[in-house]
Amino acid sequence: MRFLIVCLVLILPGCEQSFFMVGDKGREASIARLSEARDNCLSRNASADIATDSDAATIARAVALACSEETEKLAAAVNRDGDTKVTSAIRQNSEFRAMGYVLRARGQVIF
Repeated sequence: MRFLIVCLVLILPGCEQSFFMVGDKGREASIARLSEARDNCLSRNASADIATDSDAATIARAVALACSEETEKLAAAVNRDGDTKVTSAIRQNSEFRAMGYVLRARGQVIF
C-alpha cells in the first residue's frame, strides 16, 4: 500500500502540465488579428500596384513599405523583448509575402 502511495505521489507532479495548457490565448488571438490585417494590407496594395512595369521585387518592397504600420504593430505584439533579429525577420517575412501577393496579382506562378 505504501508503495502505491509513493508511486502516485511521484507520478502526479509529472502529469500536472498535461492537464493545463500554458499560453496566453489573448496574445495569440491579437497576433493572429494583426497578421491578418498586415496580409490584407499587402494584398490590397499589391493588386493596386501591378499596373506599373517595374520588376516584382521593387513593387514588393514598395508594398511592404506601404504596410509598414501594420508590420510594426505585428512586430511589437510578437517581439515583447525588443530583439532586433525578430523584428528584422518579421519585416523580411512581410516583404516575402508582398512578393507572393504581387506575383499572384500579375498572374505569375509563385513556385
